[in-house]
Amino acid sequence: MDDIKGKVALVTGGSTGIGAAVAREFGRLGAKIGVHYNSSRDAAEKVADEIRAAGGEAFTVKADGLDTAQMKAAVEATVARFGRIDVLVNNAGALVKRVPVEATDDAFFDEVLHLNGRSAWMATAAAVPHMRKQGGGNVIFVTSVAARHGGGPGAVLYAASKGFVSTATRGLAKELAKDQIRVNAVAPGVITTPFHEKFSTPQQLEGFKATIPMGRLGSADECVGAFVFLASDRLSGYVTGQILEVNGGQYMP
Repeated sequence: MDDIKGKVALVTGGSTGIGAAVAREFGRLGAKIGVHYNSSRDAAEKVADEIRAAGGEAFTVKADGLDTAQMKAAVEATVARFGRIDVLVNNAGALVKRVPVEATDDAFFDEVLHLNGRSAWMATAAAVPHMRKQGGGNVIFVTSVAARHGGGPGAVLYAASKGFVSTATRGLAKELAKDQIRVNAVAPGVITTPFHEKFSTPQQLEGFKATIPMGRLGSADECVGAFVFLASDRLSGYVTGQILEVNGGQYMP
């Protein structure tokens, strides 16, 4: 992937799980990486250290996904560090907790929608002027198979927030095409990351696995190829407004 070498990428939620796997691989391919984190500072520093040890360039940047000013500042810090931003991977987000609809209050609703939807939207809003000025760029959102099937028990609001992300992907692809900015998304299925370690029981994971034709859960590393494909202008230069499903066949649109 020679065309990824030298690109500047900010990976939000880059300290663990899929984000960390993507940051490491982009770094291995020669990109300059901003590794965003909120609370997992040590994990983020470890990812950055691994990128540097492999010969790449990386730094860490802290920002709370619930704070628009901080998310925008993370973008600006990346541009200040490396002089530009070529790829924004909007990976930060969380289920927060499993809550049935009757137990939902305004604060929980706002937290889920802001963490998964607004944070990615506002990071993109900060990156677009830089990408436009430099002649183009690439935004990769992270949605979810939950946006397709409505989510698991107590996770409907999370699924709805990812539905927002999927729709934003398509709309922004049309809005930004004239600026040579491609906008796509990756929709992971059930992936063995700290996300499910925190929010899903072993019994729930077994139930999810039973719905997957490949008969197993996925790994973060198995998601990486989709991001590399979308980040490469040589491989996907005519691809925009698309959502790549990485789910072992669990959902086939």
